[in-house]
Order: sequence, then structure tokens, then C-alpha cells
Amino acid sequence: MLAYAYAHSEDSAAAMADAVAGAVDYRGRPASRAATGGWKSSVFVMAMEIAERFAYKGVAANLITYLTGPLGQPMARAAASIDAWKGVSQMLPLPVACVADAWLGRYRAIVLASILFVVSMGTLSLSSAFHIFRSGGHVAVFYVALYLVALGEGAHKPCAQAFAADQFDEKDPKENVARSSFFNWWYFGMCAGTAVTTMVSSYVQDNVGWGLGFGIPCIVILVSLAVFLIGTPSYRYYTTKEPSPVARVGKALLVLIKSWRSKHLRRAARWRPRTPTRTWWRR
Repeated sequence: MLAYAYAHSEDSAAAMADAVAGAVDYRGRPASRAATGGWKSSVFVMAMEIAERFAYKGVAANLITYLTGPLGQPMARAAASIDAWKGVSQMLPLPVACVADAWLGRYRAIVLASILFVVSMGTLSLSSAFHIFRSGGHVAVFYVALYLVALGEGAHKPCAQAFAADQFDEKDPKENVARSSFFNWWYFGMCAGTAVTTMVSSYVQDNVGWGLGFGIPCIVILVSLAVFLIGTPSYRYYTTKEPSPVARVGKALLVLIKSWRSKHLRRAARWRPRTPTRTWWRR
């Protein structure tokens, strides 16, 4: 009995030593360093990032040609539309990152962004390929799908890289070195995805058809979503008890408002005219 208890305590100690501090696996158990994280998990996230670059740049790279061609917009209006769309795409990551950190979590935000990409890219492909959409709100359908792409970009951009970094424990010397090497390959993958889609998608859109030109990025992002979900059992998920960024910002704003109000009330009281007192010789 004592031998069993001793062996059980040794196994528990070994399991605790193998666990990554603050991280859990997909079942909520302490994440094992040997079974989760590292390169075997990060490659799934990297594949998703390459596909996301392929999908987003597949729309953005040749968008001016589609607006001035099939949609028949003037050059100035098309350029203004693209600037507005890119501006929204660049502004959305900040609020979406706060929402992801406060409620969704990075994993679910990436999955949601991928679903938005699939839906929006599929809508763009169908609206460009079939003439049934041209009989009414073709332009409206196109712009709704286009801004869904921006929303997917806003959800994916702040979460994918952070989630990939979560797969490496910076407190472990070996994983910390691997983490630095991973970011080099991460940016290489981003640039490679952008370069490939600029050549392939633009050529297909100009010479084959816009339906297929928007459909290829849709298929790529759909396949990458399946690959990303396959890696679910190997990911590390970090839990924190710290207040969310949204709560911290709200608390800071509340303190600022209270400080401004109290300062304003003190200033108003200082400059308030005093009621003259009646003296005995004025009675």
C-alpha cells in the first residue's frame, strides 16, 4: 500500500513537472508539455495564417479592376470605396481583440473569422458568377460580402499570431528559442501567401473569371479551417483571472469622469457669488 502511494505521488509529481503553468488542453486539463504546444501545434496556426493572407489579398490585390470593370464604377468612386474598406479592415482588429480577450478567446475568434471568410468569399464568388444576383441588389450583396471579409480580417489578425505564440512557453529555454525561430517562419509564410495570391488570383480573375477568382481563396480558407480544427487536441489554451482590457479601459474612463466631475464642482463652488451679509448699521 505504501509502495503504491509512493509510486502514485511520483507520477503526480512528474505530471505536475510536465505541465505548462497557466495552460490547459482542449478538455480543460493541465496542458502537458510533451503532448501539446511547440512546432507540432504552431504549424496548424501557420497554415491558417497563410490561407488568410491568400484569401484577403486575393480580394484586395485586384479589387480596383472589379469595381471599375464588372460593377462599372468611376475610378474616383472605386478608389474611395477601396480606401474606406481598407480603413475599416485596419481599424477593426483593436475592438475585436478586446472582445476576443474578454469573452470569445483566441481559438474561437480564429474559428469565427475563418467562417466569416468562407461565407463572404463564397458570396463574392456566387455574386460574380451567376447573373441572378445582377437583377437587383448585386452591388449591395457585393458590399455586404466585402465588409464581412473586413470583419473576418479584423477578428483573425490580432488573434492568430498571439495564439501561435501561446504554443511556446517563453519560460522554457528550448521553447523560447523555438519561438523566435517560429516568428521568422511566420512572416515568411505571410509574405509567401501574399506573393502567391497576387500572381495566381489576379491572373485567374483577369483571364478566366471573377467567380473562380473569388472561389479559389474561398476553397483555400475552407481547407485551412479543417486543418486548423484537426490540430485542436494539441493546442495550449491559457486562462487568466486578470480583468479584461475592456473592463480596465471602462474602469479608467469611470475614474476619469469622476475626477473631472469633482474638479468641476470644486471650481464652480469657488466662483459662486456669496450672499452679502447685513450689518448692524444697514438695519
